[in-house]
Amino acid sequence: MISAGQALPEGLLYELPETATGVCATQAAALKVSELVAGKHLVIFAVPGAFTPTCSAQHLPAFIQLSDAFRARGIDEIWCVSVNDAYVMQAWGQAQQSRNRVRLLADGAARWTRALGLEQDASERGLGLRSKRYAMIVHDGAVQYLAVEAPGQFEASRAERVLQRL
Repeated sequence: MISAGQALPEGLLYELPETATGVCATQAAALKVSELVAGKHLVIFAVPGAFTPTCSAQHLPAFIQLSDAFRARGIDEIWCVSVNDAYVMQAWGQAQQSRNRVRLLADGAARWTRALGLEQDASERGLGLRSKRYAMIVHDGAVQYLAVEAPGQFEASRAERVLQRL
């Protein structure tokens, strides 16, 4: 599992960009992690699934609500990563009104999540391979802080906790 002080692994994350009129593209863009993180101070958090109860009611909404506070402390972008496809992530972002606050990035095949060592098998709950719930602070591709939740927990990766670490 990745830890503080290590560089993020290379990988591809997927996003459906919106046009200026709010219309979504029909093809997801494949984005290289190394290009996305270069020179940036980021908060990256992951959820087990878009539209799932804790993720939709608490985790993503808190990062959206506190996005200005994160930016005031020098964060360039906040990312939410999930092992879902880009279409699901885009629809979830629209439903949560995350535009210009939290960037929702898909890791549909869990390749990047596995490279981080943060995957979990949620098959017993009907979800299959998913990401563990976590939050990290990243500067120019290097992890400065990482909080990984124990199964069924939601404390260390809360937006308020991550904001306190800045």
